[in-house]
Amino acid sequence: MIPSINPPGDRTIGLLAYLYGPGKREEHVDPHLVASFDGMAPDPGRDPSATLKALQQLLDQPVQALPEHARPAKHVWHTSVRTAPEDRTLSDEEWAEVARRIVAATGIDPGEGQPGCRWAAVRHADDHIHIVATLVCEDGTRPDDFRSGKRAQAEARLIEKELGLHQVAPGDGTAAQRPTSAERHKAERQGRERTAREELRETVRRAVAGAQGEEEFFSRLADAGLLVKKRAAPSGDLLGYKVALPDDRNKDGEPVFYPGARLAPDLSLPRIRERWAGGGLQDRTGLEAPGAAGAPAAARRRTAAAAWQAVLVVEHGEDGLAAAYIAAAGEVLDALAKTSAAHTRQELREAAWAFERASRSHVRAVRGHDRALRQAARDLVHGGSALGRGEDGATTAMAIDMLFFLITAAAHWHARKGHAQQAEAAQRAAEHLRTAYRAAAEYPLTVLHQRGRRLARPLLRRQAEAVHAAIPQLAEQVLAEPGWPALAATLAEAEAAGHDPVPLLSEAAGHRELGTAESISDVLVWRLRRAADLPADAASAPVPQRTPGAASTPPRDRDRRRRR
Repeated sequence: MIPSINPPGDRTIGLLAYLYGPGKREEHVDPHLVASFDGMAPDPGRDPSATLKALQQLLDQPVQALPEHARPAKHVWHTSVRTAPEDRTLSDEEWAEVARRIVAATGIDPGEGQPGCRWAAVRHADDHIHIVATLVCEDGTRPDDFRSGKRAQAEARLIEKELGLHQVAPGDGTAAQRPTSAERHKAERQGRERTAREELRETVRRAVAGAQGEEEFFSRLADAGLLVKKRAAPSGDLLGYKVALPDDRNKDGEPVFYPGARLAPDLSLPRIRERWAGGGLQDRTGLEAPGAAGAPAAARRRTAAAAWQAVLVVEHGEDGLAAAYIAAAGEVLDALAKTSAAHTRQELREAAWAFERASRSHVRAVRGHDRALRQAARDLVHGGSALGRGEDGATTAMAIDMLFFLITAAAHWHARKGHAQQAEAAQRAAEHLRTAYRAAAEYPLTVLHQRGRRLARPLLRRQAEAVHAAIPQLAEQVLAEPGWPALAATLAEAEAAGHDPVPLLSEAAGHRELGTAESISDVLVWRLRRAADLPADAASAPVPQRTPGAASTPPRDRDRRRRR
């Protein structure tokens, strides 16, 4: 249940006309009162003799009773209270009780003999009500409505439990501002998937990802097609900015601009500058990682490596460092979504969108140490868009796999800190990453699976022995998984490249937990291919069929030799 308190207004009659009217898209059905301050207010919806004017005059009477100079200019208080889509439909009686509890909790009408404001609750849809009040109490004083939004949210959490409704995670004031009803209706009329505010927030976040300074940031905003206005001090120093979509106009035909801070708390210019405090980033797309076929693949390999190291910081580092790495992980997700292939793009975009809420908390991020992750975001952006197949596609699967564990670690960190909304958002992001991973990994793992099934029996048996020697507690589970042939093929490639499979596999399995993995063998495939500098896409590599030399001596024989 979400109460959404609007800024105070100045026309009671105008708000009532909207609430009792058909709505901008004829969406208002059977508008009527469910409760009021005295239980006897006229209802223009169901009483033919009642009028909007009569209801307005009744609500405004304490305001009009004051001398004109003492009347508040903005005297109309308005909130909507909405249930979740999966909730049952509440009765009018239940909504009436919700309204009474919300006005009491917010100080609009506290009850228990205390002076209160006049109010009325209107219902014109199954899933929500609107409460309108006038901000002068019966005795002429102003109500104690300080922090009424937080008080309404706290009461809503109690109501949810009592009525058996979906329980919303409590917030901490770091969430981005929700779109207003007017913004949502406007987006629907224009056929937009998201409101202008939401589209701008996503575009600005992508422009920030991996940017190394103001010039590049504003250049990216312009390249994305946004209208940009900068705010400067008399000295010429830049103080802030605001952005607009070219086709989002007000009634006068002017672009609707949003300041960065109104898009999200961490998108104000001062907060963005904090990201650049750790030093400049490099343009290094020409430096290819071993086995990478081009810039997109190389960037994804570096992203996987950076995410692998970041997990350890989030799990064991100081809070300020962990917060910085979690924020930087959001940049990586934005950059990966921006440069992803078509078959993974939507899920990665949804993952980045969900994780946006998890990237902020009241824990102050210590910037600078997160440089490796921010560099990874920059590499992704400058490396360009990846193809869906070949090394690009395989390294995308590798990067998503590593990011899944980083985002899961972030969810656990937030849960330990009591950040309920952030933990929930990170979990949603992880689920989208899991789906994107399946799409990205399907082809390269199929190729590896086929290669593993073609391994000679002695070679396959030797890789199974390596698994038993390296991870005895997981060996039987790994060998029974459908992904075992792909892992066997990877171990054979690593062995042929001169690596000892046992310590390589022990290190890959021991550094991070594997409990959240759908397939342990799949996870180990990507960790081994990254650690051993093997091509992520093994379609063209020869299939090892015989022992390549001393490095391939069976683990048990090596143990016996060492004992001698």
